This record gives sequence, structure tokens and C-alpha cells, in this order.
Amino acid sequence: MSNPNNVPNKALDNVSSGQMFIISAPSGAGKTSLVRALLERQPATGVAVSHTTRRHRPGEFNGINYHFIDEARFREMIDAGAFLEWASVFGHLYGTSIDAANQVLAQGQHLILEIDWQGAQQVRQKMPSAASVFILPPSLKTLRERLEARAQDDAETVRKRTAAAIEEISHFREFDYLVVNDDFETALDELTEIVEGRGQPYRRDSRLPDLQDLVEDLLSGNLT
Repeated sequence: MSNPNNVPNKALDNVSSGQMFIISAPSGAGKTSLVRALLERQPATGVAVSHTTRRHRPGEFNGINYHFIDEARFREMIDAGAFLEWASVFGHLYGTSIDAANQVLAQGQHLILEIDWQGAQQVRQKMPSAASVFILPPSLKTLRERLEARAQDDAETVRKRTAAAIEEISHFREFDYLVVNDDFETALDELTEIVEGRGQPYRRDSRLPDLQDLVEDLLSGNLT
């Protein structure tokens, strides 16, 4: 995990009554699609566009999906304390700038941070009031099938992403809420209720009794 605390960060503006929501999931769990649908459904929400050093994928646009920059520029931003969080994932750097977060907060919107567990840890250290949601797949087999269906990675990368999902899922206890993306509309409804302040039924400790078998199966690495 990268250490962003070598320099002080500039402050996050306290200009909004909106809540900050961290949304994390293993690759292939449907996080990006859920966040996109949530933003369309809830005009009072906004997302901070992250920076990344990876190349854009088909259908992605600079400044909309990510700010695509080179590694030298990314590291300049790290040194300047420009990131609320950043991490190295699969050989690429990803980060959420404080300026991007402030742009959303300045509009009085709820801020959605679509980041991994490493970034979530960093944000919680700086913003303890942030609410966090972890999205689980219904099985590792389904997750792998979704990764293969994207046709964006070769077989070896899919294997690595599937293996990395187990490590990602092992951090689920660090999050306030759990959502299972089995049926997309159901998962979206639950995520919406959380953002609207009606998410008590989806709090981690409330859901665990019903999700214990699923979590154990996911962490076992069972792909059947």
C-alpha cells in the first residue's frame, strides 16, 4: 500500500452539508455501473473524477471517467499534497484530488468516492465522518464471468484480478454498509437508501448474519 502521508495535504473545504460516501468493491463486482446509475437517479450526488496513470479503455473519456495523466505528473501531485487518497493498483496509480472533491462539495452535493480499500483507509483517517459501503459479488464465479465478459483484459489479467478480489473482500469489515450486487436493481435500491439516510438495514453488523455463508465462500476462493 502506498503511503501518501509524507507531505501534508491541503484542507478539504467544509462548505457543504452533504455527506461523503466511500464506495468500494473488488474489480468486476459492478461498482462503476452502480455508481453511474446512482448519480443518474440522485441529482443531489456527485462523484470526484479520479486521476490515473493507466491508459483509457474503449468508451472512456478524459475528464469524465478519469483524468488520464502520466506517472511524472501524478508523482508531482503526490509531492504537492494534492490527493485526498491515492494507491498503486495492478501497476497503475490512482488518486482522488482534493480539488476534485471540493468541486462536488462546493455544489452542496453528497460526494461519492469510488475507490479501493487502500484509498478508503486513507480517507477514513482524514475524514472519519465519511460513510463507507462495500459491494460484494454473489460469488467468485460470477465475478470472474463478469471480468471475462468485459473483454478488456487477457486471461492472465483476469486470473490476477480474480485472485486480488479475495484480498479486497477480506477488508469488508472495515466498511459501514454491505450491499450484494446479485440483482442490479435491488443493489441500486439499497445503495440509494443508504445515501438517503435510510440504510440501517444494510449496516454491516445487521447484514452479517444473513451474509456469513456468502462471505466465507468468497474468502475461500471457491470458483464453483
